[in-house]
Amino acid sequence: MRAMLLLALLGLGCGSNKVLVPPQLDLHPYGRLAIVTFTVENATGSLHQLATDRFAEAVLAAQPGIEVLELGPQDTLLRRVREPTLGVAAAQELGRQRRVGAVFAGHLKITNPQASGGLGGLVTPHLEATVRADLSVRLLSTESGGTVWRSSAWATRKVGQVQIVNGNLDFMARDPAKEYGPMVDRLVELVTEDLRSTWQKAP
Repeated sequence: MRAMLLLALLGLGCGSNKVLVPPQLDLHPYGRLAIVTFTVENATGSLHQLATDRFAEAVLAAQPGIEVLELGPQDTLLRRVREPTLGVAAAQELGRQRRVGAVFAGHLKITNPQASGGLGGLVTPHLEATVRADLSVRLLSTESGGTVWRSSAWATRKVGQVQIVNGNLDFMARDPAKEYGPMVDRLVELVTEDLRSTWQKAP
């Protein structure tokens, strides 16, 4: 029975005339990679940490065999390497200190919060708001310090359990993965498109 099922699946695969196309960016030549916790703009809470974690998971799943070293928050890292920004000098210093071939850095920007319930709802702990999230990620070579890959994406979604504090959206859900996961997953899916193999119709 199992043999028959396998043959049927193989037959479907052959009949589909599709080929597996490798990712546009192969990460394996860089050896060990690193990722800095994504920075965030116009928001507080753990949304940027969730995006960092989901991005790392997607990269590891897309290209098995690679290793990703998690370096923590960017400001802490920059103090460690004694550089003001994550640029050429900081990337090269990371390569020397951590022995990594390249490092991922990302930025999450939240805009256009539209709250339900009017102004009175802006301070309500269980506010629902429609927000736009923009995620940009770059990969810096620790040898040259230059950017070797960059990708960005945006998504809008109504999310709950947020409040606006001093103009920033506070993402305060007890279970961030459940509340904000779908929006983050969509962003990560779009941003990591170049890193995944894809099935395409054979020429």
